Amino acid sequence: MQPSGPQNAAPKAGPGRPKRMVDLDPSGQVTQKEPDRANRQFLNYSFFKLDPAFRRLPQAERDEIKAEFAAAVEGWVSDAPAEKGHIQRSYSLVGLRGDVDFMLWRIAFDVREFQDAQARVNRTRLMGYLTQPKTYTSMQKRSQYVNRVEGSGHGMEILPGQGKYLFIYPFIKTRAWYDLTPHARQGMMDEHIYASEPFKGVRINTSYSYGIDDQEFVVSFDSDYPQEFVDLVHRLRYTEASNFTLQDTPMFTCVKKELTDVLNDLA
Repeated sequence: MQPSGPQNAAPKAGPGRPKRMVDLDPSGQVTQKEPDRANRQFLNYSFFKLDPAFRRLPQAERDEIKAEFAAAVEGWVSDAPAEKGHIQRSYSLVGLRGDVDFMLWRIAFDVREFQDAQARVNRTRLMGYLTQPKTYTSMQKRSQYVNRVEGSGHGMEILPGQGKYLFIYPFIKTRAWYDLTPHARQGMMDEHIYASEPFKGVRINTSYSYGIDDQEFVVSFDSDYPQEFVDLVHRLRYTEASNFTLQDTPMFTCVKKELTDVLNDLA
């Protein structure tokens, strides 16, 4: 890789290029920044796996159990007042991974709302046949590396489920990344963002898990074009920032479907 520096920096902002910013004190240790207690969206990605024993039940019983589960899942949104900001999307992973079958993506302004969502489905009969191999919790916040990139997903509002597919993975940076100067990190992120810009058919939703889950970030990408996403990830492997990735697996390819269709994929 080429060393970072002025001669190798990404092109400067221009009429067609988004403006960058450098936070010279991202930790707040120098300026003693006040805590930010503004309302933010929390995100929860819950993955489920079906016990094959469910498929041996009579068809009529399976249909009844699935209908009960669907009512519990959908009731979390329909029963909530608008100010709670509940958003939910359903995805099938049947045939794409062996360890999970479907995923529910939930968004709310209070993490306790995810407990209510889970409690609703826990009381259904289908949960007696389901396990949850993976669950990720994260929070939306403004990126310190981007002021405003149209369609990037780095803003203050997550716009979920815009594409036919959702690609998800937990992400952890190496500790060496945090030892770099803010300018060094910004230069690498400028390269990262610049390399991503041609891929207009992929929308990134970056969320943060510091202190509330095992990973540091959960990254999800909405797209109608899996081939474009594969090429994007391949290109980013050649950027300097990639050297500071500690973990970016497991990776999940999720197909957006109505909940009824998700459940019909199971049995």
